[in-house]
Amino acid sequence: MQSITVLGATGSIGVSTLDVIARHPDRYRVFALTAHSRVDELAEQCIRFKPDVAVVGTAEAASQLSARLQSAGLTTQVEFGEQALCDVSSAAACTTVMAAIVGAAGLAPTMAAAHAGKKVLLANKEALVISGQLFMDAIAASGSVLLPIDSEHNAIFQCLPLNYQRQLGHHGIRKILLTASGGPFLDRDVSTLDQVTPEQAVAHPNWSMGRKISVDSATMMNKGLEVIEAHWLFGAAPNQIDVVIHPQSVIHSMVSYADGSVLAQLGNPDMRTPIAHALAYPDRIESGVDTVDLTKIAQLNFRPPDYLRFPCLKLAFDALHAGGSAAAVLNATNEVAVEAFLDRQIGFRKIPELIDAVLNRLPVEPVTDLGAVLAMDKSARLLARELMHQ
Repeated sequence: MQSITVLGATGSIGVSTLDVIARHPDRYRVFALTAHSRVDELAEQCIRFKPDVAVVGTAEAASQLSARLQSAGLTTQVEFGEQALCDVSSAAACTTVMAAIVGAAGLAPTMAAAHAGKKVLLANKEALVISGQLFMDAIAASGSVLLPIDSEHNAIFQCLPLNYQRQLGHHGIRKILLTASGGPFLDRDVSTLDQVTPEQAVAHPNWSMGRKISVDSATMMNKGLEVIEAHWLFGAAPNQIDVVIHPQSVIHSMVSYADGSVLAQLGNPDMRTPIAHALAYPDRIESGVDTVDLTKIAQLNFRPPDYLRFPCLKLAFDALHAGGSAAAVLNATNEVAVEAFLDRQIGFRKIPELIDAVLNRLPVEPVTDLGAVLAMDKSARLLARELMHQ
């Protein structure tokens, strides 16, 4: 019986995780559920799954949640704040952590789970993008099991040898091929992209996701962050990672081998598939997702990415080549820029412009510890906001 902490329980990944868990009460129990401010949704989840602990972002939210749960007769302990997130991620009673808090806010609790030797189901790509080697070192030192949840990285994981040790050449692997849908603006006239509205940017053609990650998909920064994540997860050099536009989102990613074979993982675009795979690994369980019917798919298309249309993707590759703190700066500035776009403070095309400006102004520094990473993250955010208002 796995005892699971779900970080970001009210988000799309958290909801999908709980859907899979509910299908297998004999295999999984919920130890803790967390959310920042969605008290009503979290209360409903607590009433259904009866976790030992629930964590929210503020004391006010904790008071509201406590009242809701007490009136429902639950004994769930309610906590708040970042330390509480770290506590439920490293608690002895927890065996598995679904790391699904969006953005840099998920770094500390995800790192806490890694240090504590938990089975870490990584849906928060930013934690790995920001901390890189520090995160992988923590996983190795504690003996933690790290399983990727991103559909692309989970697909790659499924196509790699069972004994894979983060060395492509030793396993006869040429390249990792990350597929990308291209988002809602794949065929839109580039000259009109500065007119894109938040509503248009979050309307992904294939996936149901949160607003921030939907905008990242529209700019393809999401794919850029996945390139950096793939570098750390699989030990792949930048020139061993290719991005392939695949609008149908049926092939979730591929691995190219030295003998000419290309292995691909296919499936319907539903995050419950990689979640179920990671929860049960190395077993397979029912996820609630129908098997893809290839006879109903008219065609599968592929094309290379266009950096003029998707400059954020090139910025991510540039940050990966630069190393050090560059990826943390990239991620922090992107979070500020996307939030500003969603709040209608800047235009869609200003997102990559702001990221480029901050990357050019902040020097690349070595990533020596978590404190240094967080300091660089803070510096990038401050500079991004300063430049945004000039």
